[in-house]
Amino acid sequence: MNNKLVRGTLFLTAATLISKILGFVYIIPFMNLVGDEGYALYKYAYGPYGLMISLSTMGLPLAVSKYVSKYNGLGNYRASQDLLKFGLFLMMVTGIIACAILYALAHLVVGRQDGSGNSMDDVVYVIQMVSFALLIIPAMSLLRGYFQGNQSMGPSALSTVIEQVVRVVFIVCGAYAVLTMFNGSITSAVGVATFGAAVGGGAGLLVLVIVYQKRKHFIYKQVQNSQENKRIPIALMLKELLSYSIPFVIVGLAIPIYQNIDTFTVNALFQSIGYTQEKAETINAVIGLAQILVMIPVSLATAFGMSLLPSITTSYTKGAENEVKQKITQVLQLFFFLTFPAAVGLPLLAKPIYRMIFPSGSSYELGGFVLQWYAPMAILFGLFTITAAILQGVNQQKKVIVGLLTGIILKFILNIALLSSFKELAPILATYIGYGVSVLYNFHLIKKALSYRIIPELAKVKISIMHVALMGIVVFIMNKLLTVQLTGVVQDYMVSVLTATLSTIAGACIYAGCSFSNEQIRELFKKPSRKVS
Repeated sequence: MNNKLVRGTLFLTAATLISKILGFVYIIPFMNLVGDEGYALYKYAYGPYGLMISLSTMGLPLAVSKYVSKYNGLGNYRASQDLLKFGLFLMMVTGIIACAILYALAHLVVGRQDGSGNSMDDVVYVIQMVSFALLIIPAMSLLRGYFQGNQSMGPSALSTVIEQVVRVVFIVCGAYAVLTMFNGSITSAVGVATFGAAVGGGAGLLVLVIVYQKRKHFIYKQVQNSQENKRIPIALMLKELLSYSIPFVIVGLAIPIYQNIDTFTVNALFQSIGYTQEKAETINAVIGLAQILVMIPVSLATAFGMSLLPSITTSYTKGAENEVKQKITQVLQLFFFLTFPAAVGLPLLAKPIYRMIFPSGSSYELGGFVLQWYAPMAILFGLFTITAAILQGVNQQKKVIVGLLTGIILKFILNIALLSSFKELAPILATYIGYGVSVLYNFHLIKKALSYRIIPELAKVKISIMHVALMGIVVFIMNKLLTVQLTGVVQDYMVSVLTATLSTIAGACIYAGCSFSNEQIRELFKKPSRKVS
C-alpha cells in the first residue's frame, strides 16, 4: 500500500476540514458586529474577486503539480526548478494585472446600487480592498502546486490552515477594532475584513517560502544529481502548461456551473408553473444553502484529487501501470471510508442540522427536505473530482471535458423536463443524472486507458458500507428518541442542536469503533514501509 499517498491525502483532508470549519465559525461573530447589511456588503466583494482569481491563475497551480511530478518521474529535477522560477514570475505579473484591473474597474463591476441598502461607493470600496489579495494568492497557489508535485503535501496543508486562521482572526479583530476602538463605520469595518484575504494570503505564502528556504539545499543537490538535466525552453514549457491548465479550469468550474444553472433558472421555472416569486426565491435560497452544507464532505474529494494527481502522474510517467491501479484503489477506499458517513448521516439528520446552522430562516422544513435529498450528491461530486484527477494524471484530461459537458447539457434539459412532475426535487434529480452520467463516462475512460477492473475494486469498500449501515441505524434511533424526549422540554431550536449534536457523536463513535477494529481499514493507515517496490 502506498502510505505516502495516504499520509499526504490525510494532511490535505485535515487542512481542508479545519479551513471549512473556520470558514463557518467566524461568520457568527462577524455578523453580530456588522449585521445583515454589512455581511451582504462583505459577500458582494467576493464575486468579482473569485472570478479574477480564476483568470489570474488560469488553472496553473494544478498544472504545475502535474508538470513537476511528470519531470521528477523522468529524473529531470532541473525542469521543476526552471518551472518554479518562470511560474512565480508569471503569477506575479498576472496577479498585478488582475489587481490593477479589479481596483480600477470596480465601479464598472458594480454598475449600480446593490439594492440592500449599501451604496455604490460602499461596494466599490470593499471590492478595491479585496483586490490587493490578487497580488499574493496566485504566487501562493503556484508554490502549493510545486510542493504537491513533489508529493510533499505537508507544506500545502500547513499553509492552508495558517492562511485561514490569520484571515479569520484579522476579519473579526479588524472589524471589532474599527467599530469599537476607532468608532468607524460599518463600511470601513467590512473593508478591513475584506482586506483579510490579502493578510491571510501573505501568511500562507510566508509559510511556503520558509519551508522552501529550509529545503533549498536538498532541492539544489537533487537538481545537481539529476539523471537528466535537460532544460525545457520557456515556449515549450508554457505550451505544455496551458495544455494541462485549460482542462483543469473547466473541470474546476463543474460544480459552480451546476449551481449557477439552478441559481439563474429556478426562479423563472417555478414561476412558470404557478409559484409566486417569493416562493420560487425561497426554494432557490434553500437549494443554495443545502449546497453549502454538501460542499463540506465534497471538499475532502478536492484534497484527494490534489494528492492523487501528482502521485499518479509520476507512476504513469515511469510506466508503472500496476502502481497506478493500486493508488486508484487505495484512494477510492479512503474516499468512501471518509465520505460515506457524511452522505448517509446528513440526510438522516437533515432537518435538525439545517435548523441548527440556519436558525434565522423560517423555511427549515423545506430546507431539511431539500438537504435530505441533496446530501448524497456528495458521493457523485467527490467521485467526479477524483476520477477527473485520475484521467488528468494519465494524460486523458481533454476527454474529461466531453463527459462534463454532456452532464451539464442533461442537467439544463432535465431541470425543465422534470419540473412539473417532481417540483422542488426536479433540480436535485437533474443534478444526480447529469453528474451520474459524467462519473460513469469517467470510469469508462479509466477502464479503457488502464484496463482497470472497477467493479471488483469497488467491492473492497463493502466493509465500509456495512459500518455505515450500522452507524445509520444508531443515528436514526437516536434522532427519533431525542426528538420525542426533548420536544416540549427545551426550546425548539435547542431540540435541533442537541438532537443533531448527540446523534452525530453517537454515530461517529460507532463508525470509528467498527472501522478501526477491522484489519482492512487499519491497513490504510499503517506507517510507511521501508520496503522498496
